[in-house]
Amino acid sequence: MQPEKKNPIKTLAAGCIGNLLEWYDFAIYGFFAPVIAQLFFPSEDKITSLLSTFGVFAIGFLMRPIGSVLFGILGDRFGRKRALEISVIMMAIPTTLIGLLPTASQIGIAAPILLTLLRLIQGMSVGGEYTGSISFVVEHAPQNRRGFYSSWSVFTLLGGILLGSAVSSLITNILPNEAIVSWAWRIPFLLGITLGIFGLYLRTGLDESPTFKNLKESGQLSKSPVREAFRYHWRAILIVVGSTCVGAVNFYVIFVYLTTFLSDETHIPLSKALDINTISMVVLLVLTPVFGFLSDRIGRKPFLIGGCLIIAIFAYPLFIVLTKGNVTYDLSVQLVFALGLSMVFGPYGAMIVELFPARVRMSAMSIGYNMGFAVFGGTAPLLATFLIKETGYKLAPSYYLVLAAVVSLIVFIKIRETYKDTV
Repeated sequence: MQPEKKNPIKTLAAGCIGNLLEWYDFAIYGFFAPVIAQLFFPSEDKITSLLSTFGVFAIGFLMRPIGSVLFGILGDRFGRKRALEISVIMMAIPTTLIGLLPTASQIGIAAPILLTLLRLIQGMSVGGEYTGSISFVVEHAPQNRRGFYSSWSVFTLLGGILLGSAVSSLITNILPNEAIVSWAWRIPFLLGITLGIFGLYLRTGLDESPTFKNLKESGQLSKSPVREAFRYHWRAILIVVGSTCVGAVNFYVIFVYLTTFLSDETHIPLSKALDINTISMVVLLVLTPVFGFLSDRIGRKPFLIGGCLIIAIFAYPLFIVLTKGNVTYDLSVQLVFALGLSMVFGPYGAMIVELFPARVRMSAMSIGYNMGFAVFGGTAPLLATFLIKETGYKLAPSYYLVLAAVVSLIVFIKIRETYKDTV
């Protein structure tokens, strides 16, 4: 389907910018995990506090399949645009409320309970965001540029997380730790309402996907997209679940959990760990559209397979380097992971869109993608922390990274090439 000739660049930019704002909101929780652990899950055992904090992080992800069903139905029955408008507000409001929450020392057990409820709402919202964004963008894209167009959804997803990392890094660099623990950790969360209003403003000006318009005008909309997806496309849904493993586990271990690992296990200052994370994410951000562009010319599979191989081969030796506590070495390690992940992220969005017909696309794709991320992504920081605690072995998370890469590698080897398919 060719994009509308009105203003496809504006449509692409607006759809992707909303994605950036939403993922900023979701990511800042992970970056302030050490502080949140102190304030909402106080314990004499620091690792126990972190386990509780990352447990709530994982609970947010477990709501993603529910969100995927909700927003899948919205997107397939009422339009991609409507689903994207609702999701951005469902993220902004709870993010702002987290910034206003009293701590455990003020209201006791109610503090972590309220925090958990707000994370549940955030997780439901994220369940429809990324897959809605790439559906919308790919359906606007020229057939020979779907990989490049869809990579901008990943670009802005990463950009939102990078924005969260940059804001966190700025706050931890300019303010003393006492101020951060006392009040400054709230600042990134309180920005949520401003970002949400801006994102909604952009999305209300979007044109609906031309593919969805054609389905609606021809009377081909599915009356029950979720049921139809499971009945006729369950194999493709399972393919998406398996394909998420490498990106979900490696991204959330390397670009969310690793700041905590470097700070707690190798005693690098949190501000330095966040600096490393920010620089590495810039590289990941820049390389992702490059590989999306190349996948339109060479194919999706060479880059998906290549990225998995880099991670599977090098994860363990790279973690050995991380335990040295050297800032320069740590940055180099994260850059290697950034290369491997960008090779996967670049073509990934287009690949999963191309697996499904338009009438059930958002439902089927959202269910598979979010089931995978709920199981593999949201639990990754929790499992990495648990493995170190139970084994006393700092390299234990690297085995999980390798396993995740191998699972997705098998999936990518077996799937057919889709870059020349008609969407």
